[in-house]
Amino acid sequence: MNKGYKIVCICLTALLLVALLAVFAAGCGSKATTTTSAGTGTTGSGTTAAAPTGEAIVIGAIVSATGPNSALGLQERNVLQMMETSINAAGGVLGRPLKLVIEDDTSDAQAAVTAANKLIDQDKAVALIAATGSASTVAVKAITATKGLPQMAMAAANEITDKAPMDWIWRTPQKDSMAAARALTYISGTLKLKKIAVLHDENAFGTSGATEIANTASKYGLEIVATESYKTADTDLTAQLTKIKGANPEAIVVWGTNPGPALAAKNMKQLGMTIPYIGSHGIANATFIKLAGDAAEGVVFPAGKLLVPASITDAAQKKVTDDFIAAYKAAYNGDSPNTFAGYAFEAVDLLVNAIKTAGKTDPAAIQAALNGTQGFVGPDGVYNYSATNHDGLTADDMIMVKIQGGTWVLAE
Repeated sequence: MNKGYKIVCICLTALLLVALLAVFAAGCGSKATTTTSAGTGTTGSGTTAAAPTGEAIVIGAIVSATGPNSALGLQERNVLQMMETSINAAGGVLGRPLKLVIEDDTSDAQAAVTAANKLIDQDKAVALIAATGSASTVAVKAITATKGLPQMAMAAANEITDKAPMDWIWRTPQKDSMAAARALTYISGTLKLKKIAVLHDENAFGTSGATEIANTASKYGLEIVATESYKTADTDLTAQLTKIKGANPEAIVVWGTNPGPALAAKNMKQLGMTIPYIGSHGIANATFIKLAGDAAEGVVFPAGKLLVPASITDAAQKKVTDDFIAAYKAAYNGDSPNTFAGYAFEAVDLLVNAIKTAGKTDPAAIQAALNGTQGFVGPDGVYNYSATNHDGLTADDMIMVKIQGGTWVLAE
């Protein structure tokens, strides 16, 4: 291949990426009304979209790019960076550039607090996307509530939107009660089982899920015969699993995010435990498969439909999802986005839509616009917020996913 040909190929690849990002930015969310032509800044009407000018609109974001939650936070950070580029390529927000200032909380709640104060006081963010983990999200929630600033959460613990203060926080993923309901319905309705064991992380996410399961299992005709917990940094769970094995459950529910759930799968295989493994939506990423190896085969868990796009029957949601996946793959060397990437996309998309709807960056106006958001389509479902419902999605937006042949397929 000659040098000139290589240059042409590189240029074409770059143009393709710009085209995908521009189309993606113009078409994301159900509120989008214009289509931007690839790489040219022209709308479907033939007019040229003006480049954003003036003072940037700053949205702060806190993700766990390092630490135990990095399997979730790294893709979230990727999406945030991609969205800033694509939105500005499509004209920005209210004609102004969008600036996403991203901080890494290292999977630590106190670090998230420090980051939130910096983003609000120094960077002058008009809203926050925070955070990857439930503990960090709850810690930041106290700050945004006090300062009256909108916060989009990407974490699932019930207390994020169930426990006061709630006026300034909205979430993109399904909360634990919805995921637990989906998992327990699968165990009782599809598997026709009665006795379960619960193994959970002692962190905010794991504890929230375990509490939800304990409070609702009987509603599904299920009996919990054993409950064990582990610390996020534990490197061996055979002691807990040996106790569970002795209780003779018919299935085990493991609630946590990596690495714990992957370690549980490996230790179960070592102990010869062949009962069904039902995970939480916290393992909806390729890292779980990588860490668990062969032990991941057959694991089932609830997740948003993004993980298995073929499961989406709504045409509008399918288009948003397909565009998002194409843009992410183009930006990140063909890698596929996971569920958590979707949460980050929806957090930006919903906030930007609210700012556009409000026509200004006043926090109270953004709050009102978010509370009025209805029928907003994202890869993980259709969002409907109100002044009293800041969850957006329902359990019906989730599917049960099975790991088969090293990838994800529908479990039912």
